[in-house]
Order: sequence, then structure tokens, then C-alpha cells
Amino acid sequence: MNNKEIIDLDSKYIMQTYGRQPIAISHGKGAVIWDEDGNEYLDFFAGIAVNALGQSHPKVTETIQKQAGKLIHASNVYFTEEQVKLAKKLAEITIFNKVFFANSGAEANEGAIKLARKYTGRGEIIATNNSFHGRTLVTVTATGQEKYKKPFKPLPSGFKHVDFGDSEALANAIGDDTAAVILEAIQGEGGVIVPPKNYLKEVEAICRENNVLLILDEVQTGFGRCGEMFAYELFGIKPDIMTIAKALGSGYPIGGLLACDEVASAFDYGDHGSTFGGNPLGCAVAMTVIETMKDEKLVENSKTVGKYLKDKFIDLKEKYDFIKDVRGYGLFLAIELNMECNFVVDKMREKGFLINATGKNALRFAPPLIITKEQVDKMVIALDEVFSDF
Repeated sequence: MNNKEIIDLDSKYIMQTYGRQPIAISHGKGAVIWDEDGNEYLDFFAGIAVNALGQSHPKVTETIQKQAGKLIHASNVYFTEEQVKLAKKLAEITIFNKVFFANSGAEANEGAIKLARKYTGRGEIIATNNSFHGRTLVTVTATGQEKYKKPFKPLPSGFKHVDFGDSEALANAIGDDTAAVILEAIQGEGGVIVPPKNYLKEVEAICRENNVLLILDEVQTGFGRCGEMFAYELFGIKPDIMTIAKALGSGYPIGGLLACDEVASAFDYGDHGSTFGGNPLGCAVAMTVIETMKDEKLVENSKTVGKYLKDKFIDLKEKYDFIKDVRGYGLFLAIELNMECNFVVDKMREKGFLINATGKNALRFAPPLIITKEQVDKMVIALDEVFSDF
């Protein structure tokens, strides 16, 4: 089928919940993908910061084929080698030693909230305005953007919001029933909003002083996206619970929440569960992704190529006065304009480059971690051409 035929079938048979771009993706190799009409694109979006290794990475393909021929699903009624090996690997590369496996970032955040409430015996969760934590009723309530919540009221109780970056407001919001603070290291859907200097350290200190847990949502920022394996390393903090997903499977759905022994021990038999979470196929893929990131030095590539890309964006900012800001770390960057910018996404797609607009007026760039400086140059030239037409 071609692009139009697929789009027509989508409108007929699929619930219309997505604001899609008008192309149907056919296949990809590395950072390059093709649509069903044969058009080629250089991908600077990576499926919402998911495809860390790009498309069709040979090691991931080999793992999927091998594991699918062995065992895809067993349920958590039984033990599997793949699951415990991945859990051990995550303990080795983080400050945590226990994990609960889920299928998505939303599920991971939902589990983190349950764990915090069970451990503390308290109910209130403090989140931040402009945040995004998922689409379930609980995680959309934690999300600090009214547009995601309004159609689904009444929402669950027990959530309070303060401005991201305002540690004083956070301290004042904590009460006797506060169980945890949940926030993103960098607000992704909010426009790649980087926290003020020392803010996350201040939040950590406030949580410690008040015996409140700190849940760090690293669904987008984790696994090399920001130039370190995890963003908590970038900001020098130690959260009590961390949630992960997206890049962990580099396209295969898998997520999880991590905690230390003491906090994790609050979960008892039957307190939480998942039919598909931690299935053998997903865990095998995730192990391969982590090992490949190390073997191919992709975290380092994120840091070096990310800085190269950011410097290019800063050059564009000096050239065009409608660029308000350039921000981000590693390969998680944004250009903020003084205008709505969805049309820039359209223009770039027409030139063969996939980017994304998020927040009110920010262009988000989150390419595969395998992206090269040469590919960056091609994209920046095209973006410069689009900007020059303003």
C-alpha cells in the first residue's frame, strides 16, 4: 500500500487520538527511514526518543530472531533467565538494586507512585507544572498540563502541582501527608525545559529534610540521551525511585521502576503486577541495547555529537532573531522560537528530515544515538534554509 491508502484506512478503522504526520513509515536502516511512497528521511526524532540504536540494528535483529525462536512469553508466574540477567545489569549501571518491569513509561510511573505510597504510608504526590508522566488516569493527573487532563475529569485525588524550577514553592507545598515528589530531570513534552542550576540538588535536599521520596522520571532522559547514561548523573543527585522506558528497548516496548532495597521492600506479594512486564523477548532486547551502547560508545557519541549539534544551533540563534533559546544536553535538544513552529516540522519533512514540535513553540531534536556529525550537518543546512524563508 502507499501513503494515502494507509492513511485512509487509519481514518476508517483506528480511533483518531493522534496528530499524525501525513506519511506512513515503511522501513529503516540506522538513522534513515523510508515511507511507503519511497521517500527517504533522516530521522532526528527517533520515535519520541525511543530508537536509540536507530532502525534495524543487526544486533537487535539477531537477538529478536534468536529469542523469538526460544521463548517470547512465560508470565511472571515463572522465573526466566532473561529477566534476572537484565535486572542484574540495571543494578550494575545504576545506583539501585531492585527493579520492577513494566511495558511503558506510564506504567513505570504508575508503579512508582504506588510504591511511594506503600512505603511511606502517605498519599499525596507533588508534581510540577508543564510536566508529562503518562496517559493513564493516575499519570495524566500527575502530568502538569491541563490540556491532557480536562476531558477526563474527575481525576484521582492526592496530587498537587508547583512550578518546575521553584524549590521554595516545592518546600512550601510539602505537608504531613506528602509521600513523594515526582519530576522529570528535563521536561521533555513541555519543551525540553532544563532545570535551573542546583534546582534538582535543592529538591533532593528538601525531600531528605522532610522524609519524602524523590521519584525521578527518566523515561525520556535515560540511557545516554543527555550525554550520560542517566540524567541523575548529569545533575549529581540520587533519587529514591527512578522510572525508565523508551530507549531501554530501542523500539521494543519495555519499561520499569528502580529503587533501593529498603524502598523496594515495601512491595509485598500481590501488591503490583504486570502480565507482559519483563517478558523474555523484551528483556533480551534490552540487554542487547545496553551492551551495544557500551560497545559502540553511544553515550560518548551522544555527548560529543550533541555538543556539536548544539553549537550549530547556537550559530543559528546568532543569525536569526526569532530564535529565543537553544537548550538541552547531549542529543536531547530544543530550539525555541518566538512563534508557533509546527510549520517548520512540515517544511523539514518536505526536505527529508523528521523533527518534532513540543511545548508551545519549541522544536525538539532527539535523534538516534548513532547519529553522525555528517548527518547533523545535512539537517542543519536544511533547517537554515527553512529559517531563511521566514
